[in-house]
Amino acid sequence: MKRRVAISILGTTLDMGKREDRWNRWRPNVGLCQQPGLFIDRMEMIHDSHADALAQRVVTDIETVSPATEVRRNIINFRDPWDFSEVYTKLRDFARGYAFDPDSEDYIVNITTGTHVAQICWFLLTETRIIPARLLQLSPPRDREAGGDLAGTHRIIDLDLSRYDEIAKRFAVERADAASFLKSGISTRNAAFNRMIDEIERVVIRSTAPVLLTGPTGAGKSQLARRIYELKKSQRKVSGEFVEVNCATLRGDQAMSALFGHVKGAFTGAAAERAGLLKSADKGVLFLDEIGELGPDEQAMCLRAIEEKRFLPVGADKEASADFQLLAGTNRDLGQDVRKGRFREDLYARLNLWTFRLPALRDRKEDIEPNLDFELRRYLDNEGESVTFNKEARDRYLSFCMGPEAAWSANFRDLSASVTRMATLAPQGRITVEVVGDEIQRLKAFWHPIGDPTDTVVEQALGKDATNRLDRFDAIQLADVLHVCRQHTTASAAGRALFAQSRLEKKSSNDADRLVKYLARFNLKFEDTGRSR
Repeated sequence: MKRRVAISILGTTLDMGKREDRWNRWRPNVGLCQQPGLFIDRMEMIHDSHADALAQRVVTDIETVSPATEVRRNIINFRDPWDFSEVYTKLRDFARGYAFDPDSEDYIVNITTGTHVAQICWFLLTETRIIPARLLQLSPPRDREAGGDLAGTHRIIDLDLSRYDEIAKRFAVERADAASFLKSGISTRNAAFNRMIDEIERVVIRSTAPVLLTGPTGAGKSQLARRIYELKKSQRKVSGEFVEVNCATLRGDQAMSALFGHVKGAFTGAAAERAGLLKSADKGVLFLDEIGELGPDEQAMCLRAIEEKRFLPVGADKEASADFQLLAGTNRDLGQDVRKGRFREDLYARLNLWTFRLPALRDRKEDIEPNLDFELRRYLDNEGESVTFNKEARDRYLSFCMGPEAAWSANFRDLSASVTRMATLAPQGRITVEVVGDEIQRLKAFWHPIGDPTDTVVEQALGKDATNRLDRFDAIQLADVLHVCRQHTTASAAGRALFAQSRLEKKSSNDADRLVKYLARFNLKFEDTGRSR
């Protein structure tokens, strides 16, 4: 049977007592050795040199109530028992110098005595298994005036969380709730997107470092940034406001003033002092959307503000400070901008610690249906009217949304606008096949306008001179082919979409070959079409 060893700090207040009436008081370290069913073979008592007399008295009293218990005194002098760094370091050094033998001894750490700082340190040392022990909490008897047994009661706390399935389940639920919160409660199905959201959740809760959100316009960067802020605030990671800045709207002198503020009279029209957006984000979150649009001077100032939390308002001779957490968004390739000298390399390096690319809607078509339901709920919240699809209309709309003709060039903004239009036009709050049919034609017109294609996809593929030499018939047909190619990753997939009808009439077909031959008429390869990746 293992010997039981208790590690305990002498309670300079709770364990006190010189006169005989001390036996009428509850004293934790004496009571620890009186607990029924918890015999202590050895106690490692920790105290400082100033409490030597009290320690000796408690040792003598333990010998009286439990003669078989060995008590060893360990002197640790704390300069400041409320200094976390000092207390943790000295208790850790004690633990590392102690010859633990878990095979033959069972260790418990008494957290009843000592400062709250010491109790926290005991928890950390046992939770990390630096001390291979369980925690023990002692409580005084309920009725101290009744006399009799003053040993009190005890409770042992085992930090092996694997034994607590309910705690593990609750932790998993809380993790899932946080991820769902970042997704606005939408049950997304795209596995890669869900993995990214899980990683973002871990990062924003554990880290205060900048986060860079990239992806095409309309992919949801602004909405995700606000949800990140709300998650941080719910976790008490920030206490200030969420400040969003569209850097594409900042130009010239007004950019510096808007970001960093100005003093009165700094420039013509500066009739009053202005704090600036960085100052407004103090203790909160600053979201610099389209950060790639900032000018070189603003980039330099932002870098210093991010690293040092200090900046100089326009016209000021005294620095201002703001302690904010930074989120940044862009639809540009900042790495390419760095190589071209358009963006500061040091600022990009500072932003690029945590970079998450939000995929385009066309790359996560399995998420269109849950987002469709989300948009209908949002319409209800905004307009106070519940709108639903009939089954045939819903099936037709989803079939179009996930088909090759749906470009989703503005991503979720296109989807949100589309649902809003259908909900507004739905008779008696029911979206019908007719409403869906009209909306599909409207979307096709947005994405593939009929008219001169020379300034769009054809010119991008052939160049202006070659485009101008095309007949209008060929230009319009080629434009549609190129649009379809851009929505698919292989020539075979694009060919199946382009030749869907004619291939049904053939016993065998090679759609990819037909497409390759068509493109070759214009000296194009499938790789030249600018397809989505």
